[in-house]
Amino acid sequence: MKPLRTTVLALSLLPLLAGASPREERKEGREAERLERSEKRQRLRQVLELSDALELDNAQALKMEATLRGFDEKRRPLREQVRDAARLLHQATQGDSAALAQVDAAAQRAFEARERIAVLDKEMYQALARDLPPEKRARLALTLARTEGRMKLKLKHGLPVLPPMD
Repeated sequence: MKPLRTTVLALSLLPLLAGASPREERKEGREAERLERSEKRQRLRQVLELSDALELDNAQALKMEATLRGFDEKRRPLREQVRDAARLLHQATQGDSAALAQVDAAAQRAFEARERIAVLDKEMYQALARDLPPEKRARLALTLARTEGRMKLKLKHGLPVLPPMD
């Protein structure tokens, strides 16, 4: 009887020993789903704005959506890298000793990911502008800049505000 109880206890504690409780796993899954839905909504908004600004028909808008989706997939891990670094930096501002030891590396990872995102943004513009006349390329650039500016504002308000460094 005792070995059975020990086995049952060990199996019930296995998720804790593995480092993640079922509750944490569900929370991470919900967060990933939330981010995916948010990304889809943002892309839809962007396609609608670009379709309007560039006077695209449905076929052209669908083609543009496919291009945007491809770049979003490349951008996703980089955005996650920036979010992870921001979380760690925020923890460091709260005095977390483990986070304090990683501040410089986290800041460097965030800067590098943002640089790669900027390169992807340039590639995306070039891919979208490829077959457009100059007037529409200008509208495309302005619309992308406005969309990016609004997204940065939303991200800024969604993340904890870090106190100024002295």
